Amino acid sequence: MYTETVMDHFRNPRNVGHMENADGVGQVGNVKCGDIMKIYLKINDEIIEDVKFETFGCGSAIASSSMATELIKGKSIDEAVELSNKAVIEALGGLPPVKVHCSVLAEQAIKSALYDYAQKTNKTIKGLENFNPEDEEEFGCH
Repeated sequence: MYTETVMDHFRNPRNVGHMENADGVGQVGNVKCGDIMKIYLKINDEIIEDVKFETFGCGSAIASSSMATELIKGKSIDEAVELSNKAVIEALGGLPPVKVHCSVLAEQAIKSALYDYAQKTNKTIKGLENFNPEDEEEFGCH
């Protein structure tokens, strides 16, 4: 049902924890599923130097958060904003269809943290022009 990579990121999540004085913080959640993700970013010269996450949810949510943080750590803001849930799923080696929403939450949590950073620094990030964390949609969960 789950790939070895999903199980590894669930059992041994990378970049887990709280970050004091984060440059950007994003939180998304799905009340129906109970999955809540919080992403913290430390950004220096437009590069994500450090990233942490706190996730309350199922194994797929934890694995998606862990993999997403690995995929953006050390990357530029422009590269991070392009991260898609499909890239998270691919890096995990797949997710069951009923768990795809977890990868969407990870993508949205990163965008939310980048949006927060942009608001705090009065910067415009290409790809977030129409992003509004208040427009959080309910992702399909089962």
